[in-house]
Amino acid sequence: MEKHILVEMLSQITPLTEEEQLDIQNSFPIQTCDKGTYLLKEGQIARDAYFVITGCVREYRLLDGEEKTTEFYTENQSIANFSSMLNQSPSVINYVCAEETTLTILNADLEKKLYSKHPRFESFCRDGVEQMMGQKQQQLAEYITLKPEQRYQKLQDERPDLINRVPQYHIASYLGIKPETLSRIRARLTP
Repeated sequence: MEKHILVEMLSQITPLTEEEQLDIQNSFPIQTCDKGTYLLKEGQIARDAYFVITGCVREYRLLDGEEKTTEFYTENQSIANFSSMLNQSPSVINYVCAEETTLTILNADLEKKLYSKHPRFESFCRDGVEQMMGQKQQQLAEYITLKPEQRYQKLQDERPDLINRVPQYHIASYLGIKPETLSRIRARLTP
């Protein structure tokens, strides 16, 4: 039987007992979702977080009836709507699979039970969340200070797979520009 992705990751940090491995496997099931499957819709209360094994999930908000892409989650990235989950409030964001996606489901209740049984896992998860929040802060600061062409170049440098993986109008929305503007930027940057 193939090792669970979270067991593999934690095993690289610290040795795990068989019981710990089994509890992780039972607490965080793996599921494959078709393209177009919603993991969370606006108005729902988030109960789960996710870890992408393969595939791509798009995060977006609806503003004046228009979808504004705010993030793409791909392999080895975590997805969590902390605001909705912690406050038990309706989500203002949507998570939709942009392609067939395999992920592990991190249910908050099951996670708490795992922490009670194996307290050291809580610090691993907290470290991961802190790292993720730091990356989000940096990403937001860069989004505000960089010009659209610089944002596109940064995306090209850091996540080139997205350029060919998702529709260009989603890339444009993510960069905060119109598709026509993205076409002009790409034309200028193409040798």
